[in-house]
Amino acid sequence: MSYIDGFLIPVPTGKKEAYRSMAAKAAPIFKEYGATRVVETWGDDIPDGKVTDFRRAVNAVDGENTVFSWIEWPDKATRDTGMKKVMEDPRMNDMKDMPFDGQRMIYGGFAPIVEA
Repeated sequence: MSYIDGFLIPVPTGKKEAYRSMAAKAAPIFKEYGATRVVETWGDDIPDGKVTDFRRAVNAVDGENTVFSWIEWPDKATRDTGMKKVMEDPRMNDMKDMPFDGQRMIYGGFAPIVEA
């Protein structure tokens, strides 16, 4: 069964294209090191919750939108090896000036329990 890295990121709406460009440059690097799919999505229908919601999860403020993204890997071993190589790849240094506040990014690895 596959393995998923998931991300939730607050991005200033005025930096949407900068984020999209950065993500488009990074995606082939992830795929080079074993990822099977990289998906970046821009918040379009994010309701405010009564207890919690996507915006509150990343402390998004006015003028920010929420990006939900994931990277699919064939398995956790490929992800562990591939992610290490991605982080060591010098091409990633070109993306050090991220168009978002990385301290509010939420991320983690997930083992699927249902795939259909």
